[in-house]
Amino acid sequence: MKRACVLLADGCEEVEAVTIVDYLRRAGVEVVAAGVTGINVKGGHGILLGADELLSALVGESFDAVVVPGGMKGAAHIAASEAARALIQSQFSSGALVAAICAAPPVVLYQACGILKGRRFTCYPGMEEEAAGASFCEGNVVVDGNLITSRGPGTAGEFALALVSTLVGEDAARKLAKGTLLLA
Repeated sequence: MKRACVLLADGCEEVEAVTIVDYLRRAGVEVVAAGVTGINVKGGHGILLGADELLSALVGESFDAVVVPGGMKGAAHIAASEAARALIQSQFSSGALVAAICAAPPVVLYQACGILKGRRFTCYPGMEEEAAGASFCEGNVVVDGNLITSRGPGTAGEFALALVSTLVGEDAARKLAKGTLLLA
Protein backbone atom coordinates (compact mmCIF):
# COMPACT_ATOMS: atom_id res chain seq x y z
CA MET A 1 0.00 0.00 0.00
CA LYS A 2 1.26 3.46 -0.90
CA ARG A 3 1.73 6.02 1.89
CA ALA A 4 1.27 9.77 1.65
CA CYS A 5 1.88 12.56 4.14
CA VAL A 6 -0.32 15.64 3.78
CA LEU A 7 1.02 18.61 5.73
CA LEU A 8 -1.60 20.69 7.56
CA ALA A 9 -0.92 24.08 9.11
CA ASP A 10 -3.00 26.93 10.48
CA GLY A 11 -4.19 29.05 7.57
CA CYS A 12 -4.21 26.23 5.03
CA GLU A 13 -6.83 26.19 2.27
CA GLU A 14 -9.44 23.75 3.58
CA VAL A 15 -10.86 22.68 0.20
CA GLU A 16 -7.41 21.67 -0.96
CA ALA A 17 -6.43 19.85 2.23
CA VAL A 18 -9.65 17.86 2.57
CA THR A 19 -9.95 17.01 -1.14
CA ILE A 20 -6.39 15.66 -1.23
CA VAL A 21 -6.81 13.52 1.90
CA ASP A 22 -10.26 12.29 0.84
CA TYR A 23 -9.36 11.34 -2.74
CA LEU A 24 -6.15 9.59 -1.75
CA ARG A 25 -7.95 7.57 0.93
CA ARG A 26 -10.77 6.66 -1.48
CA ALA A 27 -8.07 5.29 -3.81
CA GLY A 28 -6.61 3.10 -1.07
CA VAL A 29 -3.58 5.22 -0.21
CA GLU A 30 -2.62 5.26 3.47
CA VAL A 31 -2.68 8.97 4.32
CA VAL A 32 -1.16 10.59 7.37
CA ALA A 33 -2.46 14.12 7.84
CA ALA A 34 0.48 15.67 9.69
CA GLY A 35 -0.11 18.74 11.84
CA VAL A 36 2.69 21.25 11.43
CA THR A 37 1.22 23.87 13.78
CA GLY A 38 -0.64 21.47 16.08
CA ILE A 39 -2.95 18.48 16.11
CA ASN A 40 -5.93 20.80 15.59
CA VAL A 41 -5.45 23.12 12.64
CA LYS A 42 -7.60 26.15 11.91
CA GLY A 43 -7.89 26.60 8.16
CA GLY A 44 -7.80 29.91 6.34
CA HIS A 45 -11.59 30.18 6.45
CA GLY A 46 -11.99 29.22 10.09
CA ILE A 47 -12.77 25.54 9.56
CA LEU A 48 -11.16 23.30 12.18
CA LEU A 49 -9.25 20.32 10.78
CA GLY A 50 -7.88 17.46 12.84
CA ALA A 51 -4.47 16.04 12.00
CA ASP A 52 -3.75 12.33 12.45
CA GLU A 53 -0.32 12.98 13.96
CA LEU A 54 1.95 15.87 14.79
CA LEU A 55 4.67 16.24 12.17
CA SER A 56 7.26 15.96 14.95
CA ALA A 57 6.08 12.37 15.62
CA LEU A 58 6.90 11.34 12.04
CA VAL A 59 10.65 12.04 12.09
CA GLY A 60 12.48 9.32 10.21
CA GLU A 61 9.41 7.92 8.47
CA SER A 62 9.32 7.69 4.70
CA PHE A 63 6.43 8.18 2.33
CA ASP A 64 5.67 7.61 -1.32
CA ALA A 65 4.37 11.18 -1.46
CA VAL A 66 4.49 14.39 0.54
CA VAL A 67 1.71 16.85 -0.30
CA VAL A 68 1.47 20.52 0.63
CA PRO A 69 -1.93 22.25 0.47
CA GLY A 70 -1.96 25.97 -0.19
CA GLY A 71 -3.44 28.97 1.46
CA MET A 72 -0.88 31.74 1.93
CA LYS A 73 -0.76 31.59 5.73
CA GLY A 74 -0.67 27.80 5.76
CA ALA A 75 2.12 27.74 3.17
CA ALA A 76 4.07 30.30 5.21
CA HIS A 77 3.76 28.16 8.37
CA ILE A 78 4.96 25.08 6.48
CA ALA A 79 7.83 27.02 4.90
CA ALA A 80 8.90 28.20 8.38
CA SER A 81 8.92 24.67 9.80
CA GLU A 82 12.37 23.07 9.84
CA ALA A 83 10.76 19.63 10.19
CA ALA A 84 8.50 20.20 7.17
CA ARG A 85 11.37 21.47 5.03
CA ALA A 86 13.56 18.51 6.04
CA LEU A 87 10.79 16.01 5.23
CA ILE A 88 10.07 17.57 1.84
CA GLN A 89 13.73 17.80 0.87
CA SER A 90 14.63 14.28 1.99
CA GLN A 91 11.62 12.70 0.32
CA PHE A 92 12.28 14.63 -2.90
CA SER A 93 15.94 13.57 -2.88
CA SER A 94 14.91 9.93 -2.45
CA GLY A 95 12.70 10.13 -5.55
CA ALA A 96 9.39 10.22 -3.71
CA LEU A 97 6.57 12.30 -5.13
CA VAL A 98 6.37 15.87 -3.84
CA ALA A 99 3.23 17.83 -4.64
CA ALA A 100 1.96 21.31 -3.83
CA ILE A 101 -1.00 23.47 -4.77
CA CYS A 102 -1.96 27.17 -4.73
CA ALA A 103 0.60 29.30 -2.82
CA ALA A 104 2.65 26.28 -1.76
CA PRO A 105 4.70 25.73 -4.96
CA PRO A 106 6.43 29.15 -4.84
CA VAL A 107 6.39 29.65 -1.05
CA VAL A 108 7.29 26.14 0.12
CA LEU A 109 8.86 24.25 -2.78
CA TYR A 110 10.77 27.16 -4.35
CA GLN A 111 11.61 29.66 -1.61
CA ALA A 112 11.84 27.40 1.46
CA CYS A 113 13.02 24.08 0.00
CA GLY A 114 14.78 25.09 -3.22
CA ILE A 115 13.49 22.06 -5.10
CA LEU A 116 11.45 23.88 -7.75
CA LYS A 117 14.41 25.65 -9.36
CA GLY A 118 14.65 24.84 -13.06
CA ARG A 119 11.46 22.75 -12.96
CA ARG A 120 8.06 23.24 -14.59
CA PHE A 121 5.23 24.23 -12.23
CA THR A 122 1.95 26.04 -11.79
CA CYS A 123 0.48 27.91 -8.84
CA TYR A 124 -2.16 30.40 -7.78
CA PRO A 125 -2.42 33.15 -10.43
CA GLY A 126 -0.06 36.06 -9.76
CA MET A 127 2.29 34.11 -7.50
CA GLU A 128 4.46 32.80 -10.34
CA GLU A 129 6.82 35.77 -9.94
CA GLU A 130 7.72 34.39 -6.50
CA ALA A 131 9.45 31.47 -8.26
CA ALA A 132 11.42 33.28 -10.96
CA GLY A 133 13.99 30.49 -11.27
CA ALA A 134 11.37 27.91 -12.25
CA SER A 135 9.37 27.55 -15.45
CA PHE A 136 5.73 28.58 -14.94
CA CYS A 137 3.05 26.79 -16.99
CA GLU A 138 -0.63 27.80 -17.28
CA GLY A 139 -2.13 24.33 -16.80
CA ASN A 140 -4.41 23.40 -13.91
CA VAL A 141 -2.03 20.58 -12.99
CA VAL A 142 1.62 20.34 -14.04
CA VAL A 143 3.68 17.17 -13.67
CA ASP A 144 7.48 17.39 -13.92
CA GLY A 145 9.12 14.15 -12.89
CA ASN A 146 8.44 13.55 -9.20
CA LEU A 147 6.85 17.00 -8.78
CA ILE A 148 3.15 17.74 -9.20
CA THR A 149 1.76 21.26 -8.79
CA SER A 150 -1.65 22.84 -9.19
CA ARG A 151 -3.38 26.24 -9.14
CA GLY A 152 -5.92 26.49 -6.32
CA PRO A 153 -9.16 25.34 -4.67
CA GLY A 154 -11.01 24.96 -7.98
CA THR A 155 -8.34 22.57 -9.27
CA ALA A 156 -8.04 20.49 -6.09
CA GLY A 157 -10.00 17.57 -7.56
CA GLU A 158 -7.86 17.42 -10.71
CA PHE A 159 -4.75 17.72 -8.54
CA ALA A 160 -5.85 14.88 -6.27
CA LEU A 161 -6.61 12.72 -9.32
CA ALA A 162 -3.09 13.36 -10.65
CA LEU A 163 -1.73 12.17 -7.30
CA VAL A 164 -3.89 9.05 -7.43
CA SER A 165 -2.85 8.38 -11.03
CA THR A 166 0.84 8.64 -10.12
CA LEU A 167 0.61 6.62 -6.90
CA VAL A 168 -2.01 4.00 -7.72
CA GLY A 169 -2.48 4.12 -11.49
CA GLU A 170 -4.63 5.67 -14.18
CA ASP A 171 -7.40 3.08 -13.81
CA ALA A 172 -7.84 4.01 -10.15
CA ALA A 173 -7.89 7.70 -11.04
CA ARG A 174 -10.52 7.15 -13.76
CA LYS A 175 -12.68 5.09 -11.38
CA LEU A 176 -12.39 7.78 -8.70
CA ALA A 177 -13.21 10.57 -11.18
CA LYS A 178 -16.31 8.68 -12.30
CA GLY A 179 -17.38 7.84 -8.75
CA THR A 180 -17.05 11.43 -7.54
CA LEU A 181 -18.57 12.88 -10.73
CA LEU A 182 -15.48 15.04 -11.15
CA LEU A 183 -15.19 14.18 -14.82
CA ALA A 184 -18.75 13.12 -15.53
